[in-house]
Amino acid sequence: MYKFKKTAVVILTIAALLALSLIIRTQFVLIKPGSAQELRSLVMVEGADPDDSGNFYLVTVAQQRANLFSLIYGYLHPHVAIQRLTDVIPQGMSQQDYRQLLNQWMRESQLLAQIIALRRMGYEVEIPSQGTVIVGFLDDSPSQEILRQGDVIIAVDGTAVSMANEVISAVQNRAVGAAVTLTVIREEQEYELKVITAPHPGNPDQPALGVYIRTLHGDPVLPIEVRMETGEIGGPSAGMMFVLEILNQLTPGDITGGQLIAGTGTIDINENVGRIGGVFQKVIAAENSGAQYFIVPESNYDEARKAAHRIELVPVSTLQDVLEFLDTLSFSSEQKTEGELFSAAEQLAVIQAAY
Repeated sequence: MYKFKKTAVVILTIAALLALSLIIRTQFVLIKPGSAQELRSLVMVEGADPDDSGNFYLVTVAQQRANLFSLIYGYLHPHVAIQRLTDVIPQGMSQQDYRQLLNQWMRESQLLAQIIALRRMGYEVEIPSQGTVIVGFLDDSPSQEILRQGDVIIAVDGTAVSMANEVISAVQNRAVGAAVTLTVIREEQEYELKVITAPHPGNPDQPALGVYIRTLHGDPVLPIEVRMETGEIGGPSAGMMFVLEILNQLTPGDITGGQLIAGTGTIDINENVGRIGGVFQKVIAAENSGAQYFIVPESNYDEARKAAHRIELVPVSTLQDVLEFLDTLSFSSEQKTEGELFSAAEQLAVIQAAY
């Protein structure tokens, strides 16, 4: 009888501990491979060419607040990364506010992609922007004693910037520990403030200011209607792929060369492709989807190589790099029709000349 009671106590204790491990949330976040979605189903462009045989894919990562049990799972799983909660969501920012910030970044990346693509097509599109506002700080940010929430950044090292992506690209082009001079508007006064970059929490080789920012702007007036329905997907890292999908729908022929092409990367108004987070997990998501190629920011290439097994990586620094790669697919295709004799870059040049 005593042994039975002792065994029952042990079993109940283990069950209670397992239950607690599922309930108690830790201060860590799991970063897991997400999904790969055909951009053609998410992006609708007025007057789109319906005859594209290939596809561009948007890839995502999944973020999950870890409990004790899933934290052990994440530590053991080779495809899962673990980050501190304060390296993902700024201290003092609610999860709802963080989700709203991700949605704002997504909206900005969509607007910027439309502007870049339509300018490539020969249209003139203005950006109604008032600068980039600081909305929060990462834990232990090097900028907290220098910058303030609500500061509006209007220039980086004397070069005017109108959108958040431009600020990010300008900072990421430096080394960790380099000084950056920001021109900011604070309470209607202009200041020049020097900040030293620190290692990004998710990637020690990447410089960061440790701030969360968003663009202050209105919607541009576009000459062609472009609708994007991305659901719960947030963040700025699909910007480059949005540009490619819009160009593909507006360009005669198929700039994918009939291939399945996934990719990721921010893009700024000067068409520079920028570094993103979670590239390891995004490559895995792309491979799982059956994509043949993965377009990756050059600064993410070394990390992407660790995840790639079957998929071919294409490192790029600019939109022009991407278009030149797509040209090689068009030229190698054996099913060219008379309307597809031009390469992707050549087709765009012809269209621009027509305007």
